[in-house]
Amino acid sequence: MDDILSEKIIRVVVADDHEIVRAGLRRLLLVNKNIKILGESANGEDLVSLVNYYKPDIALVDIAMPKLDGIEATKIIKQDCPDVLVVMLTAFEDYSHIETALSVGADGYLTKNITAKELVEALYNVMLGNRVFSKSIIKLLDNMQTSDIEDEEEQVTISKREQEVLNLVAQGNTSNEIAKKLNISVRTVQTHRANVMQKLNIKNTAGLIRYAINYLDSEPI
Repeated sequence: MDDILSEKIIRVVVADDHEIVRAGLRRLLLVNKNIKILGESANGEDLVSLVNYYKPDIALVDIAMPKLDGIEATKIIKQDCPDVLVVMLTAFEDYSHIETALSVGADGYLTKNITAKELVEALYNVMLGNRVFSKSIIKLLDNMQTSDIEDEEEQVTISKREQEVLNLVAQGNTSNEIAKKLNISVRTVQTHRANVMQKLNIKNTAGLIRYAINYLDSEPI
């Protein structure tokens, strides 16, 4: 555990439509004296309300939920409470769900087959500013990345500004959001994105996100 977090209480809300999953998470997390569960929800609508009320450090969110799924709930949470970290905890291990979750601002993507130790480590890592992914998700992204980018990518030079744009793309920011954060025009952002894609022989935005996740500052658990 990092010294920075050794004494900090991590405040968490949990959302999953299965009571048995929520009960299991309670047992796993409450063993750790530095983690406090503020509330639980069985659907996305209640999750948004919980987050707005408690302003937790982390929302641990399932994807498939009634009323409002985890993706839409995350999108709202990131708009209303941008400082709240959202980590998906799901059974879905396909790239489509991963890409969609990241595109709305998720700070991590974990699968439900991780161990209790891995889950706790992920919560601490995301609090340190790292994006967190299950080992199986990192492997999936690595395999897909390899098929998209040619071997000569190691010789490609990416500028500092392009790296900044790439980091923000990986965090799920839109071109408009990136432009505001870097104080540049949307057209300039789009130009940087296009330049990186051309340099790395990346065919689409999905490939760009995969590259950013794998080669920037992702933190596998």
